[in-house]
Amino acid sequence: MKPLWGIVFYDVRSLVDEKVRIFDTTLRDGEQTPGVSLNLDDKLKIARQLDKLGVNVIEAGFPVSSKGEFDSVRQIAREGLQAQVCGLSRIVKKDAQACLDADVGMVHVFVPTSDIQIAHTIKMSHDEIVAGAMETVQFVKDSGRTCLFSAMDATRTSPQFLHRIFKAVEEVHCDIINIPDTVGVAAPSAFYRFVKDICDDVNMVVDVHCHNDFGLAVANSLAAVEAGAREVQVCVNGLGERAGNANLAETVMSLHAIYGARTSIKTEYLVETGRMVERLTGVKIPITAPIIGDNAFSHESGIHSHGVIENSKTFEPGIMTPEMVGHKRRIVMGKHTGRHAVAKVLEEGGYLPTEEQLQEILERIKELGDKGKQIANIDLQAIADVVIGEVARGSQAVVLKEVSVMTGNIITPTATVKALVRGKEKVLAHIGVGPVDAAVNAVQGLLDSDTSIHLCDFRIEAISGGADALAEVVIGVEDDRGRKVSARSAREDIVMASVEALVSAINRLMLLNDAAERKKA
Repeated sequence: MKPLWGIVFYDVRSLVDEKVRIFDTTLRDGEQTPGVSLNLDDKLKIARQLDKLGVNVIEAGFPVSSKGEFDSVRQIAREGLQAQVCGLSRIVKKDAQACLDADVGMVHVFVPTSDIQIAHTIKMSHDEIVAGAMETVQFVKDSGRTCLFSAMDATRTSPQFLHRIFKAVEEVHCDIINIPDTVGVAAPSAFYRFVKDICDDVNMVVDVHCHNDFGLAVANSLAAVEAGAREVQVCVNGLGERAGNANLAETVMSLHAIYGARTSIKTEYLVETGRMVERLTGVKIPITAPIIGDNAFSHESGIHSHGVIENSKTFEPGIMTPEMVGHKRRIVMGKHTGRHAVAKVLEEGGYLPTEEQLQEILERIKELGDKGKQIANIDLQAIADVVIGEVARGSQAVVLKEVSVMTGNIITPTATVKALVRGKEKVLAHIGVGPVDAAVNAVQGLLDSDTSIHLCDFRIEAISGGADALAEVVIGVEDDRGRKVSARSAREDIVMASVEALVSAINRLMLLNDAAERKKA
């Protein structure tokens, strides 16, 4: 494939001619993220999602560490997944036996090999470490399972001892060796040479496990693949000890789009997978996160928005599109927005302002942006309605009539909502985990079954002090075509503010859909 950029300093697309295996350790190293603890149900959900995504290996946990860990690893191993399920083991026979008893298809045997870790953790001689590694690998191989061996803290291990132990486990038919940059101190150029020396010295698959202490985990993983490694260990959303591990989405998309490499990953599920793990772990994805962050394919700057509207390759990589990873492109309104973007968004909403009206709308948007205000679609609609002077009186698809909520210590929060939905009066009661959740569920339930609208953003902020603080609620909704709008409301009653914001957002999205249908006709 010919590169899309003009001047090519270093074309890497022909460097990787073999398929690269993806080893996911979200359920093992990822769960070691400070503050993250997953129950069995959560782990099963993530394992099934990883299998759907197409990872080759799922490291399910450390079976010998506890009964709960053993049970979860065994349950995942018995799920009938396409991915190979892996368990972790020290160079201790009982650890390896626990992995075998948990029915995993691969056992990951590890031992510290750097002088500093040997001295302060296992306190064994080099000879004892080599003997223990060979014995444990041999035990795993005699059981008929795949064996991966890791020399922990490899990048701070003497090259002589590292080569010695890798050659030793090769003698007992180890399948894969792992080179961990355990504390994330490798530089990509040095790691390339480090990995290449080992690849040239052994006849096993070489795997790498890179930590992100200096933000180089993905870069080091890619350098390792250039050097001959054909398996990389990653975590969804870059979870893991301290600063985390190599990010799955970033590693995979770099391999696919920049290197032209092949993996088994179904990239269209990357955003879906990242958001699931975000929800179950409670670790938020930064809005600026590459590939799957909310802003990964969002544009506000005038020249950027203009260019992307004309041709997405102007201010996006081109070799990666939002559709490839299960994302959507968005044009965001703000103080940096240009005329072209505002005109495009207004046109999609059914507005046709004159040049003078468009200029006034743009100036008002910039004025709001200069005050630090986020401009939601409902704000743009309100500005356009005032400037153009064409407020469509009967255009609201949902007109709120009445909201009542019951809650208490022994009562499941229940909300009843009465509204006119496209002229027809409807009443619906719904429960929720709290009064706001119940009210939001009730409003959503009023919509017709063929109206596919779901919540994609919900934020509550106190904007005044005291017990009677005024609360601002911002709600975003999205339809099945990827159209997103948001609306806000401010009240002392959080429930009413939430319902009003949701109804406003739904009305705006339905207006957009109606305008699109009229345009087709």
